[in-house]
Amino acid sequence: MCCLLTVLVFLGPRAAIVVWWLLDPLRWQATFAMFAWPLLGFIFLPWTTLAYVVVAPRGLVGLNWLVLLIGLVLDLSAYSGGGYGNRRARAAGSTGQR
Repeated sequence: MCCLLTVLVFLGPRAAIVVWWLLDPLRWQATFAMFAWPLLGFIFLPWTTLAYVVVAPRGLVGLNWLVLLIGLVLDLSAYSGGGYGNRRARAAGSTGQR
């Protein structure tokens, strides 16, 4: 179950980026001046990239910063969640190696 959840967390936003980019490429071109930023966002911070594409056309004012912060928190929690879950296994002495 944990592996399935991890796959969905890591695949979910990336799949959404690909589908949204295919359906509405003009919005992505208006949001990002060069291709490197959305590509780096796709690789390292997919939730933050999605949040930025949602709020960037109207400008980053007011509650738009909160939406961007939520995306960043989702990215950071996705990366740190695996390490936190493995901490208990290491403490119990089961490393999974035989």
